[in-house]
Amino acid sequence: MNTIYIRTLKRAEHTVFNVSDGQKYYYDSQFGRRIPYSSGQQVKRSMIDSLCDSINQAPSPTTFLFDVTKQKELKEGEVYGTCDPRYADQLFGGWMKAAKGGKDRTLKRRSPLSISAMRALHPMLAGMDSENASFDRSERPNNKVIVRDEKGNELSEDQIVSFLEGKDRSLSRKWIPDNRRATGLFVFDVAIDLRRLFNVSVNSFEPEMSGSTIENLKNEGWVESVNVFGPCLVAPHAIRKQWIEGLAHAIINWRITSNQSRTFSLMDTLAVSVSDNANLIAGSIRAKLSEEDSKKAEPIVDENINGVDTFITLQAGGFIHTKGEQADALEKAEQKLVDLMMAYDYENQVVPQ
Repeated sequence: MNTIYIRTLKRAEHTVFNVSDGQKYYYDSQFGRRIPYSSGQQVKRSMIDSLCDSINQAPSPTTFLFDVTKQKELKEGEVYGTCDPRYADQLFGGWMKAAKGGKDRTLKRRSPLSISAMRALHPMLAGMDSENASFDRSERPNNKVIVRDEKGNELSEDQIVSFLEGKDRSLSRKWIPDNRRATGLFVFDVAIDLRRLFNVSVNSFEPEMSGSTIENLKNEGWVESVNVFGPCLVAPHAIRKQWIEGLAHAIINWRITSNQSRTFSLMDTLAVSVSDNANLIAGSIRAKLSEEDSKKAEPIVDENINGVDTFITLQAGGFIHTKGEQADALEKAEQKLVDLMMAYDYENQVVPQ
């Protein structure tokens, strides 16, 4: 087994995943509905944040490049990380650093984690509602109100009162039109490529790291090995054990943490499936159109698919017909991931002849 597939079912209540003119959504042409979603990038970022918290390691620093133009203005350049796998967020998240000329070479590592967007389990099982919300502080007598004229000059209180005569307008209340919120059952998928998880290539023709980083890793106990992608360095066992536990915890317990989310929801997990077969895991958590009404769908968590381990939480019974709910379902799912990742032989991978 070279790949672990995980499918997770979550429930969201009246929340916002990602802000871009309100809640992000896509249009489902078959059912004619706008479906809210959280991008795979946001899910990955939140997951990596959870990982760093779990292993008590600060995320790697980020380098922001700017170029000064002939007009003495700053022009934004690329943004890149450390390209150093001693940081867990770099090892699992991957990196890309383009060459800037001279002796520099492009460094590129593909992430061993493939993460989908968090989207509706079925178009009929999730949706958005809109409302005209307000930010109302009109009951407070100590509010400070500033009104400026067309030249930017601040008006006096008498000028403001005069200006507001005949106008139905409050200066202590702001309206937020078309305030979208997402509710429903959502699913996302993760694929873990075990061949790449703790193995970093040292192929000089397609470099992932600089020469100095490679030497530093060797001095810190990273093991020289070979996998299907060529010569590589493997993280020491002690690092693998700690980071595997952190990664498993992050996959099961992450929450949206970016500053593009608002309106708190527990986004509680209803079920998790784990398998080495992508086709089987797609069927373990699914939806089926109602036979009586083609505009309705029923969520299904299949507990008896050979080759798939499915873990169902207590709250799932409130939304899905299930029998195998367990109070410690998520702890068992987390331990299953730890066992599968620890069992893989990273140092002695089978290389095709």
